[in-house]
Amino acid sequence: MSDGPEKEAFEARLRAAEEAARGPKRKEPGQSDAGSAQRAIELAMRLGVEMVAAMVIAVVIGWGLDRLFHTKPWLMILMVPVGLAAGLRNLLRAERKG
Repeated sequence: MSDGPEKEAFEARLRAAEEAARGPKRKEPGQSDAGSAQRAIELAMRLGVEMVAAMVIAVVIGWGLDRLFHTKPWLMILMVPVGLAAGLRNLLRAERKG
């Protein structure tokens, strides 16, 4: 190999590959990423609220249908898995966005 521009380009690519192989630089042990922790807490709270809201709505709909059709408590019981499925669907959707 000659000492021309090809060797310089090769050396530059080699240095870039070595840097990439080392991986990202790590932070000092004393440093913390407070923004990342805050986002994680916000996401966890949002996911909890999504799940509880879906369950509450499903139970209320089941209760209302039970009162309407005089089937107490069967429709409310049947709506619990529907609320669970809706809550899990909302969790997956929120997790993809978040």
